[in-house]
Amino acid sequence: MSNYKKIILCIISLIIIIPVSIYGYLQYKLKDVTVSSTYKSKIKEVDGITNILLLGTDGRKGETAFRTDSMIILTIDNNNKNIKLTSLARDTYVNIPGRDKGKLNTAYFWGKENLLFETIENEFGIGLDKYVIVDFTSLMDIIYALDGVEINVKESEIKEVNKFIPECYKFCKNPNKGEMELIKEPGKQTLNGYQALSYSRIRKADSAIFRDGRQRKVINAIMKKYQDVSFTKYPELIDAIIPYVTTNLTSNEITSLAFTGHNILAGKSLKTTLKEGEFPITDEIHSKGGIYGNSGWVWVYDTNSTCVLRDFIYKNIDMNDNEYLKNNSNISLNY
Repeated sequence: MSNYKKIILCIISLIIIIPVSIYGYLQYKLKDVTVSSTYKSKIKEVDGITNILLLGTDGRKGETAFRTDSMIILTIDNNNKNIKLTSLARDTYVNIPGRDKGKLNTAYFWGKENLLFETIENEFGIGLDKYVIVDFTSLMDIIYALDGVEINVKESEIKEVNKFIPECYKFCKNPNKGEMELIKEPGKQTLNGYQALSYSRIRKADSAIFRDGRQRKVINAIMKKYQDVSFTKYPELIDAIIPYVTTNLTSNEITSLAFTGHNILAGKSLKTTLKEGEFPITDEIHSKGGIYGNSGWVWVYDTNSTCVLRDFIYKNIDMNDNEYLKNNSNISLNY
């Protein structure tokens, strides 16, 4: 089980697009998944901006210490009426408070969400004190509840997707999984639960950065499908998510966020409202991959480029349009 990647994709639908009429049921179900938290971000809040750290871990049942395999900042931007997803590469080389330099995904291992919050705040200047951790099994169940999601699978991805399908199929306990099916050809197609999870896991076809992009594609597909789902499906979708979720968001906070997120998405296409980001900026200029220190292969990054991340989250400036990236005279890599 240690090789399975815990993907955090489906939780977004729980937070931002559950309709108002299902809130009573949602409030009832959430009582078992919320935990208390005393951590408070040291960075001043920006009115209209809510950041939530979505986490997937590589922990096995019974383990108390494990790494975060997936880290995505969900930003609900009520000022500009959009929703953003920013992937933080797990191999980013950072200073971990109280430890030494290492990979970003080890901060959770050493100090759970509090140390991870502190590391992200110190390194990137992003204020965080809310999180959601979700088990990857829920990804499969919610996709089955949605009758699959549409993904454009590339020819170069088929071999790797099919390599993971037998494992994911074996682990999938959904009664609707049927006989195991491999991906036979490239192009747009509807993937079931274990196929979508397999697609989200592949890495060797290119790199971890491209894997993060595939995860965001699955998020996009889930949200797009969710907009058209029958109202009668909502209890089933909530039931699919809840058993695998831990969060320090209260039920009232989730209710408030759901109002905001639902209003932002109402009548808009995901293409224009869901912005995708990735940090570090992997252009071999503002970051470089290699073996540094005792951390194995990592991304060292331009510490001054964190302004691009902050501008994206707080000022709604797309990373590709940021003025900082047009002048390479201030690059300072964190060797």
